[in-house]
Amino acid sequence: MYEDRAPKCEYVVNGHEYNIGYYLSDVIYPKWATFVKTIPLPQGQKKKLFAEYQESVRKDVERAFDVLQARFFIVRGPARLLKEEKIGVIMRACVILHNMIVKDERDNYELAFDYDVIEGTAPEPIVNHDHHPCYETYFQRSKEIRDPDVHASL
Repeated sequence: MYEDRAPKCEYVVNGHEYNIGYYLSDVIYPKWATFVKTIPLPQGQKKKLFAEYQESVRKDVERAFDVLQARFFIVRGPARLLKEEKIGVIMRACVILHNMIVKDERDNYELAFDYDVIEGTAPEPIVNHDHHPCYETYFQRSKEIRDPDVHASL
């Protein structure tokens, strides 16, 4: 999104036009244009239904990610410095491996993984000193993404 390479996403909500996609989030995330938080005290059937759907989807994603973090050390480490393609390959590989392990352990619960135990520390981050290909686009998109006024209106 920062590099303006995300798929184009244009939509209108309550008469306001938006051109940045958004992610469903909860209260711990900043008030950026890319995060739509749940409605704290929804009034009316439409807002209650929206909040219910959003919370259920968000919880499913969080639980799945927690399972992967508990099982695979590489998922717990910093990912900002990895290329997007590499992150995708790592996540798909972890999901596939997790599903294979679950299938293998299905009939033998004594070998089940303890998801409450996380060992080790995060690896040392790899720092890339190359220059960003397009600073102007990056900083402009960063400003748009982090706009709290757009967040509030959405």
